[in-house]
Amino acid sequence: MTIGELFSGICDVPAGLESIGVAGVTSDNREVESGFLFVCIRGGSFDGHSVAAKMLEMGACAVVTQKNLGLDREITVGNSRRIYPELLSRFYGSPAKKFKLCAVTGTNGKTTVVNLCAQITRLLGHRTGVIGTLGTDTSSGLNYSHDGPPTTPEPRRLYQLFAQMAEENTEYCFVEASSQALAQYRFAAGDFAVGAFTNLTRDHLDYHGTMENYFAAKRMLFDMCENAVVNIDDEYGRRIAEYCLEKGVPLKTISVDGEADFHTEFVKLSAHMSEFILTDRAAGKSYPVRFAMTGLYNVSNALEAAVTVHLTGVPMDEALCALERIGGVAGRLETLYAGDFTVIRDYAHTEDGLEKLLSMLKPLAKNRLIAVFGAAGERDAGKRPDMGKTTAKYADVLIVTTDSPRHEDPQKTIDDVARGIPADKPHEEFIDRKAAIFRALDMAEKGDVIALCGKGHEDYQAIGDEYLHFDEKEIVGEYFKKE
Repeated sequence: MTIGELFSGICDVPAGLESIGVAGVTSDNREVESGFLFVCIRGGSFDGHSVAAKMLEMGACAVVTQKNLGLDREITVGNSRRIYPELLSRFYGSPAKKFKLCAVTGTNGKTTVVNLCAQITRLLGHRTGVIGTLGTDTSSGLNYSHDGPPTTPEPRRLYQLFAQMAEENTEYCFVEASSQALAQYRFAAGDFAVGAFTNLTRDHLDYHGTMENYFAAKRMLFDMCENAVVNIDDEYGRRIAEYCLEKGVPLKTISVDGEADFHTEFVKLSAHMSEFILTDRAAGKSYPVRFAMTGLYNVSNALEAAVTVHLTGVPMDEALCALERIGGVAGRLETLYAGDFTVIRDYAHTEDGLEKLLSMLKPLAKNRLIAVFGAAGERDAGKRPDMGKTTAKYADVLIVTTDSPRHEDPQKTIDDVARGIPADKPHEEFIDRKAAIFRALDMAEKGDVIALCGKGHEDYQAIGDEYLHFDEKEIVGEYFKKE
């Protein structure tokens, strides 16, 4: 591909550059090889413009800048970050146009919805890719290869994955669209067949600053999708729905609490299952559903997944038949032990996530609800006291510990959480999360439910610059082996 072909319809390029071949596109100066196009992006700690001249010396075919540096082989654009995924998409042959790409955004539920969608389409015999918190998979099985903690990969990795999926004749890809990824323009415009919104509660304000900025980032998905599925039980979801109507984006609303295009009725929850009636208002049809995950929020997640898949052209009855065959999602209300007492792990790591999880588990505990939880280091500290307050509202026993401290003093994260716990509510503190889990298991009595909150599927703890292996499923198994 030549520079002229790559930029056709995007912007004019300086005379003499049109016929130069492009061997690769990157914004990472460590990846530049001879013939690569280097895109200069200004980040929080590094500005690619500072090494533009050096990249040309190292063999870059040209550099893309958003301020004129007076260099030879320089292409100046209005927003280099925004144009970067467009260039990548073109370079890799617009791979996301070769399958049905669907994105899910929101604070809670993204991982569950994405993986339910993937399991539905796979059970129906479709080759399906997945990109999200659990990792990435371009094959026809649910064997994830983990690329690291980010929910949504950086643009070059993302479009390499899309290209690989296209080569494998993938029919569907479901991706979690994080607020950071949307704010940083990691996706090319118009790639999404369906965009879905779950909910919005306080999180990531260390990055976005305000809830309105956070909301605006999530809303960006609905400027890039052909169809929208929006949960209107959430107040921000209702705003997203209004936005879609204003912009003319075809919209389907969902609700477990009231009327919507697709809504549930007669919801019945048990310890390990949900039963409900799904009603398609436009079609005038209702479907009975039995789903192997409990909790009203998982009913909402299941509804959103079914509707998202349905909007890609799958008949609703087929989508629901597949949904009923699904056993669950790793780290999402996952039972690790069921005996005299029950041990569950879940990714709940915000005030809202804890509220939904613990309020659902409380009536299922025949004796006590024991919560093991903590806040992540170097992340939004403002939510920590609210996490403590919410957990104290439902749990009979509180064990406050660490999540991933990173470079922050782990005792400080514990202290911040503990500030929200009422003075008359006793709690225990452990910097060592494994010790906290063992303490909960040691004290467990018949009928107790232990909720391990915050890590979910994660198999690591970020401590300093290291990602140390830490898998709560293994830790619980280790405890019972030593008995």
